[in-house]
Amino acid sequence: MNLRFLLINPWIYDFAAYNFWARPLGLLKVAEFLSQFNVDLFFIDCCDSFLVKKFSTGKYHAEVVEKPSILKGIKRNYKRYGISETEFIEKLKKIGEIDLILITSIMAYWWPGVKRVVEIVKDLFNNTPIILGGIYASLYKNHAEKIINPDILYSGQLDENFIEKIEKFGFNIKRISFSPKYWWQLGFYNSMLYAPILTSTGCPFRCPYCASSLLYESFNQKKITEVVKEIEELSKIGVEDIAFYDDALLYNAETHIKPILREIIRRKISVRFHTPNGLHVRFIDKELAELLKIAGFKTLRLSLETVDIKRQIETGGKVTNEELERAVYYLKESGFTSREIGVYIMYGLPDQSIDEVRAGVNFLKKLQVRIHLTEFSPIKGTYYWRELVKKGIISEDLDPLLTNNSIFFEIFSIYDKSDIEKLKIDVSRFNLLL
Repeated sequence: MNLRFLLINPWIYDFAAYNFWARPLGLLKVAEFLSQFNVDLFFIDCCDSFLVKKFSTGKYHAEVVEKPSILKGIKRNYKRYGISETEFIEKLKKIGEIDLILITSIMAYWWPGVKRVVEIVKDLFNNTPIILGGIYASLYKNHAEKIINPDILYSGQLDENFIEKIEKFGFNIKRISFSPKYWWQLGFYNSMLYAPILTSTGCPFRCPYCASSLLYESFNQKKITEVVKEIEELSKIGVEDIAFYDDALLYNAETHIKPILREIIRRKISVRFHTPNGLHVRFIDKELAELLKIAGFKTLRLSLETVDIKRQIETGGKVTNEELERAVYYLKESGFTSREIGVYIMYGLPDQSIDEVRAGVNFLKKLQVRIHLTEFSPIKGTYYWRELVKKGIISEDLDPLLTNNSIFFEIFSIYDKSDIEKLKIDVSRFNLLL
């Protein structure tokens, strides 16, 4: 008789959330891996409840919940995004007896959702062991062990050691196949209008605000044939929108993304593509811009962060203003509209003046692209985190709830709040007129 494993993606607990092609891809990759063994897999995505809008994105169902005490001073509603607790409990009862529960965690400041899921499953499955993994579990081990208290805290990447950890519970795990199933073949989702995809793991850059290098030891790109096969399989089951989750999708463009796009075009695969993570504009030349357009990209997000040359060098030297200008020129020449091209620019970086942010906004206005103002918040273990701890601005044991970008900015910002609000309104009006 097969073992019965339950995989859970917890709720989002936050002041705001919107579904931009979100799926718990890390947890789904765990399911793919486990499909090779003598286990029956059950899956609950607590965030799988939203009203579908443009390009399969959507507004989550939400319920107002009590704020954690540390957030009481924030004058906004705190919400649980996703299915109701009643629906979650009904799903658990329908599944029945379970041998092992595996729970993922994504944003560290969403830990209340993880905690609530664990409280409920412990109440219903009192003696069932729990493994917690994911980004929060990897970056905030001490906090997760203390607050969530799983039986096993699994950090790092998935490998054969994962089976060894499971077997510590006394399970006899047997491999029955060396060909894992794709996660979308496991029947977890009733609707598959959209799907995320990763063509690589890690990142070759080391930006001081990013945790990619902490989560992945190296940068690795998949084989072109494997990536194209996944995309083609997804299109065949009716997926209309595919979002690339890569941190460095365009790196090694000549030997990676360009051949992938040529093959998508050759096979006439008809889906809409989106890049919610910022693209490295340095690699966008005339040919790549044309391939992106012909292949069916509809949402492009480019990374700039700042127009200040000194800070560009300090934050990794991965982009210059001239490179962004050139990339935007090529993209527009290939047929992309101003509304399809968005650029991320950050505010609230350590020692960053409001004038620097304004200069970035004005620069992007001249380029006639959508402006995406992004609040900075520190991630544990990164260079900026260490610098803020050194300066005494934050403590090493800062509650992850306060690393929520909007909360961190509200509490720790040196800006006049009215200045940034005026800038946000200005940017919003500009974007509407594009």
